[in-house]
Amino acid sequence: MRALVDFLLRDWLHADTLTERPRFADHSLETFAQVLDTCERIAREKYAPFNRLVDTEEPRFDGEKVILPQATHDAVKAYAASGMLSAAQDYEHGGMQLPYTVEAAANAFFAKASVSIGTGMLTTGNANLLMKHGTELQKTVFALNEFSGRWSGTMCLSEPQAGSSLSDVATKAVPDGDDFEAEPFGARYRLTGNKMWISAGEHELNENIIHLVLAKIPGPDGKLVPGTRGISLFIVPKKLVDAQGRLTGERNDVALAGLNHKCGWRGTTNTLLNFGEGRFPVRGGPGAIGYLVGRAGEGLRCMFHMMNEARIGVGMAATMLGMAGYEASLAYARQRPQGRPITEGGKDAAEPQVPIIEHADVKRMLLAQKAYCEGALALELYCARLVDESHTGTPEAAAEASLLLEVLTPIAKSWPSEWCLEANSLAIQVHGGYGYTRDFPVEQYWRDNRLNMIHEGTHGIQALDLLGRKVVMQGGAGLKLLATRVGETIQRAGQVQGLAEPANGLAAALQQLGAATKSAWATGVPEEALANATPYLQAFGHVVLAWIWLELGLAAKQAAPATDEQAARNAGLLAAMRYFHVYELPKIGAWLAVVSQREAVCREMQDSWF
Repeated sequence: MRALVDFLLRDWLHADTLTERPRFADHSLETFAQVLDTCERIAREKYAPFNRLVDTEEPRFDGEKVILPQATHDAVKAYAASGMLSAAQDYEHGGMQLPYTVEAAANAFFAKASVSIGTGMLTTGNANLLMKHGTELQKTVFALNEFSGRWSGTMCLSEPQAGSSLSDVATKAVPDGDDFEAEPFGARYRLTGNKMWISAGEHELNENIIHLVLAKIPGPDGKLVPGTRGISLFIVPKKLVDAQGRLTGERNDVALAGLNHKCGWRGTTNTLLNFGEGRFPVRGGPGAIGYLVGRAGEGLRCMFHMMNEARIGVGMAATMLGMAGYEASLAYARQRPQGRPITEGGKDAAEPQVPIIEHADVKRMLLAQKAYCEGALALELYCARLVDESHTGTPEAAAEASLLLEVLTPIAKSWPSEWCLEANSLAIQVHGGYGYTRDFPVEQYWRDNRLNMIHEGTHGIQALDLLGRKVVMQGGAGLKLLATRVGETIQRAGQVQGLAEPANGLAAALQQLGAATKSAWATGVPEEALANATPYLQAFGHVVLAWIWLELGLAAKQAAPATDEQAARNAGLLAAMRYFHVYELPKIGAWLAVVSQREAVCREMQDSWF
């Protein structure tokens, strides 16, 4: 995988050009390589050997604390010591001022080694949000202690009765006394309510846990405002701290109500938390103490800054789980003898068996995995490159990058979550019956990956976001920009031998996607347009990945190989590109047909008919 990462960063994304910008001027391809080397080593030594252990030794609560294997403690400590929690932060904040492109590539090694142990993605996202929306003291005390690894962070959105429907959030925050605005950390509130599906919500891996909690502030009549209006964001530490970041010795009223026992990702605690239930009463009144982040009523705006980062992280996790399964099934196929080649005269039982990788159908399954996983990795790193462009590019380039990232984020989260899961299923199939046993790791990869279609916005929510908001915002400006970028690739590829045919196929697919988008909204009735949002998401994602693969095909054609390994790499990339365009891209026809027709069967189906 390292060779592929190097190719993507160097030959395709040209990460070296980032060092020409003032923020990254101290870096070079050599320093980027050192970061990748360090992370690859830590992942190999502290994560990979314990991936099965953390799956079988699930977190448990002994009545006082959550117990995790020592290997998890060691891995989290090693990750924090590497500096990766604050990799992209300013030097003055203890960071490396590393491009997010390189940070994302480096974190990929950990996701592949053991996604279940984790890398502190939520902690980094939590701290990044505070650096953008918090007060100076909130940044200094909470964010910087998270970046150092001293404390960890969570994101608390979902509630048992509401799930993904943030309009139905019922957690309540009331001002804590008449002088609630005099608190040095920001306006102080008392929170009561419940939050569900909180990853890393309770553990002993760090000194403190900093929860970012969505809650509603009651109106003048004491009632909660319906809908998302009135939702605010609060810092709710597990243990209370003073203005110097020292623990006061007092526990906040945040209590573990239970651990969720999951299909996969068993190494990460997943919790139901009760806020303000009275188990740990705080002096001064009932409720958990929380500090307002940003302005009242703007909690969702602040939180979505964190969620967009998390969605790219989820896409990368799904990608690397797929990659782990692909590499395992490739190694198995190369050494597993079974069957004989089909020749003109039929099979000769007297001949020795051949490795199953010699069979065309096994090659098909391996090619599909390669196309899904390597294409998804390229997509995630491309989105990471857009993040860097939006932060450090010229004003015009930054604006374009931000707009393009808005459109691609639902794809970056959802496409790997669906198709790298399919890659894991194919990895099991390559192993045959052995793949369905715990003797091989591929069944765990599938279980771990199945979560990614659900968390940080389910597949259906991403689809609604894409068709209902992203492709129509600003008069369709984001979709037009993406079409322009794809068109530029098509034009370049059309002039290269061997790439004209896939370029023409992509041009037709892009036209088909644009026509379906218009047809979906032809009546202007959201209910009609959005009933088939998920097929639209699938088709949109396949068009994007066909574009990414055409880009990789161009890069492979242009990269002069210096070794036999590089020549084989280039040939493999071109074969995967061909596979995706021939086997996968044609699938969009069926998906877009129901979108264009505004097929009503799913919308009109009645409960009693089931």
